[in-house]
Amino acid sequence: MLGSSGDEEWLLLYRDNGIGMSEDVRLRVFDPFFTTKRGQGGSGLGLHVVYNLVTPVAARGLPDCICAPGKGVEFQIQLPRRVLQLQV
Repeated sequence: MLGSSGDEEWLLLYRDNGIGMSEDVRLRVFDPFFTTKRGQGGSGLGLHVVYNLVTPVAARGLPDCICAPGKGVEFQIQLPRRVLQLQV
């Protein structure tokens, strides 16, 4: 979902109703090469790539991850509106 969170910024929101993640995993989810699937084909680069793409242009700091075991996960990214307009 992409929507306006004010005149000057946009909020990109991803939410699911999956199994969620523990606090330990949540704290490391943006770390390079972190994966819960070590030895099972997981490279651990997906969310680190997102982190590196977002942080140089993020209006309010880092991407945010909200989750709890059994409650799904939510990622929030706030971006300046001017960045989105330049890329369109």
